[in-house]
Formats: sequence, structure tokens, C-alpha cells
Amino acid sequence: MLTAHEPYPAVAVDRYWNVVATNRAMGLFSNEVDEQLMERPNVYRLTLHPGPPDADTHMINHGQVRELLLERLLRQVRATGDPILRALYDEVSQYPVPSHTEPDPSAPTPFAVPLRIATPLGELRMFSTMVTFGAPSDVTLAELAIELFYSMDEFTADTLRTLFTADAAAHP
Repeated sequence: MLTAHEPYPAVAVDRYWNVVATNRAMGLFSNEVDEQLMERPNVYRLTLHPGPPDADTHMINHGQVRELLLERLLRQVRATGDPILRALYDEVSQYPVPSHTEPDPSAPTPFAVPLRIATPLGELRMFSTMVTFGAPSDVTLAELAIELFYSMDEFTADTLRTLFTADAAAHP
């Protein structure tokens, strides 16, 4: 499923939002990530960590995405009472909001907050959706979810195809 979704990014996570697997297109999000965060990659840590202030690639609407993610994580903490999720919430909610963040001029919908990524090639705009397994026969599958990212415009779609094709040619 992850590979079939290329050239668009996709990531599989466990119930604690730890990264289990990614497709090659997810490299777009990990170009300038702190190496310590990559030792135990977690979607919340990777997304909400402010990163280096001089990074070429960064989230433009970090504050807006942060608000949505923290709300979602807090709902999960309250629903489960899980101390590991509570500790994750306590940690990532303390991360500072980077100074380069700005709100998205288009209002978020109840279904999606656009993810706006500044890159040297221009701004990429995406949204994501989560896939879970409704009736798995394996307990391990019951604890996995897959987040699939989609382009919100032609520029993003074309750029992701170009970046993926160039990466595939450079790393066969």
C-alpha cells in the first residue's frame, strides 16, 4: 500500500504514533530532521519539533497543524487513559512554535488542515487521510494505521512526481 501510493508520501504507524514503515516519498519530510528524532521516529515528534530555523524545507503553517495534531492526540489520551500517549502529549505540547509559521489563508475544513511545506522548489500543499484495518485477523494489524498524503494542487502533484522520479533514478 505504501509503495503503491508513490510518488505521494505515506507512513505506517503503531498506536503510539511510532513510525513502522514509510514509502520513499516520505523522504521529503525527513531531509533536515534532527538525527536524534530519527533514532526513534514518531509522527508527533517529527511533525511538531520546530527543527532548525535556517532549514530549506519547513512547514509554513506549523501553528495550525500543531493545533490540530495536539487536539487529536489529547482526544486519544482522554479516550484511552494511556500513560504512554499522555507522556507523548506532555512532551510535544511543550515544543515551541517556529517563528516562520503562518496561518493558512484558506479556512481549514472539519476534514482537513492543509499541510504547507516550503521547499527550494516552491510551496507544496497536501492533505492526509488515515487508513486503519477494520477487521484484522492479526492483533498487530489492529494497532497499525497508515497515513496517506495527497496533493492539493497541480504544482504539488507535478513537483512530487518530479522529485520521486529523480530520486528513483539516483537510487535505483
